[in-house]
This record gives sequence, C-alpha cells and structure tokens, in this order.
Amino acid sequence: MEQRLPPSPEEFAAMADQALSTLPKELAVFLNDVVFRIEELPDTDVQKDLKLDSPFDLLGLYQGVAIGDKSILNSGTDVDMIFLYRRPILDYWCESGEDLAHLIRHVVIHEIGHHFGFSDADMERIEAQDS
Repeated sequence: MEQRLPPSPEEFAAMADQALSTLPKELAVFLNDVVFRIEELPDTDVQKDLKLDSPFDLLGLYQGVAIGDKSILNSGTDVDMIFLYRRPILDYWCESGEDLAHLIRHVVIHEIGHHFGFSDADMERIEAQDS
C-alpha cells in the first residue's frame, strides 16, 4: 500500500494558489477583492447555520454576495470570502484516492463559481480547462 503524507498547511496553501493561477484571466481580474482563507475546519457558527452533521461534511464555502446580485445597497456589507477547509479536503482525498491538486482546484472553482453566480455546467467547463 502506498503511503501518502498530507501536505503541511503551507504546502496546502501553495496548492490552492496554484489552482487560482489556472483560472482564466478574464475571471481572475474579478477576484482581487475576494479574500481566500484556509481553515482547518468550518467554525461552529457555519456548522450550525448549514446544519452540518459533521464539520467534515463541508470542503469549502463562499460567503458574500454574488457579483450578479450586488448593488449599491451592498456597499456596507462584509468582504466576499472563500474558505477552503483543509482537514475535510484531506479526509476526502484519503478516502477517494483522487489527485489532491485536482481536488483542491475543484473546490476552488466551485466556490469561485458561487461568487460569480455560475451554474454547475459553467463550473464544469472552467474545471475542464487546463489553464
């Protein structure tokens, strides 16, 4: 059996940065004001709000107002944020055997898709692009 060691938090962050660098440039320019955070697990408020059975049920989360829904009335709202939850992603990776870089890119694209208000088909099309 092949032993796979999980990446350190720094290595995980580098993998997330690499995933971001593969996004089409026409999308990436609209992410300058989005804060990306890597957390070990979703906090208790997120778990409660989303009625999660386990903190391992959530790989990532977009918090904010999708670009298409923004208006002048949103000027006082919080910053748009994308969270990647390291431990649930690593657990999924261990269970699925999927390539970790591919999995992280999938989660990044999915959460960015929420920021843009994309459909699942839109997200799949972006994910299919190599860079």
